[in-house]
Amino acid sequence: MIFRPVAHVLGGRNEMYEDGWYDTQAVIRLDDRFEPSALQGLREFSHLEIVFRFDRIDEADVRGRPRPPRNNPDGPLVGVFAHRGPYRPNRLGVSVCRLLALDGRDLHVADLDALDGTPVLDIKPYLVEFAPTDPVRQPAWATRLMRRYYKA
Repeated sequence: MIFRPVAHVLGGRNEMYEDGWYDTQAVIRLDDRFEPSALQGLREFSHLEIVFRFDRIDEADVRGRPRPPRNNPDGPLVGVFAHRGPYRPNRLGVSVCRLLALDGRDLHVADLDALDGTPVLDIKPYLVEFAPTDPVRQPAWATRLMRRYYKA
């Protein structure tokens, strides 16, 4: 499969570090091959779902064996599909962020946990109806790990 990015992230963070992503602002700039009309109707949504590539992760660093999330020695050993870290087989990330403004081909966003220069593979409006309708269950270690992810 060959994917061609539809956009790139401009601004925000230059280096990966965990936590404190809330209110990190960036621009998602749509590729020149798209007219701004490709974004028509998007400004009516408060949130976007962004699919991107962890382009700074070397394929040789992808971890297939169970490991503690964030390499925390106190954490349980979990497989690559039981956490959301960047060391994934296809190095794909998915993030829900706030849409602050739309200006031509530029989507001004906050809370996007992707780095400056990251290739964006898809942009989707976030719809409440796609959220789970049943109660969400997750282990306590995940709740502890994520408590500061979107806090300053």
